[in-house]
Amino acid sequence: MKKLLLLLMMCIFGLGCSQKIPTVLKTKFSKEALSQKLENEEGKSVTIQQILDQHKGKVLVIDFWAGWCRDCLNALPKAKELEEKNKNIDFVFLSLDRSKEGFNKSLERFEMKDKENYWFSSGWKNDFNNYIDLNWIPRYMVIDQKSAIAKYYAISPEDPEIQTTIDKLLK
Repeated sequence: MKKLLLLLMMCIFGLGCSQKIPTVLKTKFSKEALSQKLENEEGKSVTIQQILDQHKGKVLVIDFWAGWCRDCLNALPKAKELEEKNKNIDFVFLSLDRSKEGFNKSLERFEMKDKENYWFSSGWKNDFNNYIDLNWIPRYMVIDQKSAIAKYYAISPEDPEIQTTIDKLLK
């Protein structure tokens, strides 16, 4: 009986936490998604729209991560390689750490203080993450020079489509 209960719990947990590729690959953001607020390292509130406006005219890679996420931490060296290889584009890191304290500790611990970082103080479920079908991290998106979504869904910085998309946008 215990084995059956354990198996049932594993199946339920696995189904609830599995990665699912979005069925619709979006190319632009909704008004609600653009209005989503995050916090910068100093605790100042900023919207997704304001972040995109700061990078208008540049190719932007958005990296969704958290200090508690083993997959994210395993991907960090390759994400840094991607950034080093593409010094002519911008990178923004959006944290899903569970608290402001956790966010700050993660930035320090994983040497992210020299990067552009924001934290979802509203938590995982919010207008932006719901709109982009965020159900797993790490996740990467490539945004073009006009703030449109050029690469909607990638789960690894080693996904060759990330570099292909960047190269096409820079031509």
